[in-house]
Amino acid sequence: MNVKTETQGSAMDTVKLLLSVVLLVAGVVGFYLFEAQPLWVRLLGLLAVIGVAVFIALATDPGRRIKSFFSSAQTEVRKVVWPSRQETLQTTLVIFVAVLITSLFLWGVDSILFVLVRWFTGQGG
Repeated sequence: MNVKTETQGSAMDTVKLLLSVVLLVAGVVGFYLFEAQPLWVRLLGLLAVIGVAVFIALATDPGRRIKSFFSSAQTEVRKVVWPSRQETLQTTLVIFVAVLITSLFLWGVDSILFVLVRWFTGQGG
């Protein structure tokens, strides 16, 4: 009996997801078909269709899992200890200096290799 219920739930989820995709496609097609209407009217209609499609998709098991994932992610973001402004500025400065030193070093190596290649190939002046 559980297998039958799970199969029906899965089939209903598939129907709901297909309906939401059909609504999204219809919304985009309608947006372009009604080009004689003002842009704000078409955008409002498209946003309404997207809202309904998302509402239907969230009523499925995969939709509930996605919603739960984003809820958990939001909870984890609240737990993060963000660096202070001073720490951020100091870290940015250290990275900037490191990139500057590295770029100067690579420029120097490139210049030396350029001169050596010209000298070995006989193109030096």
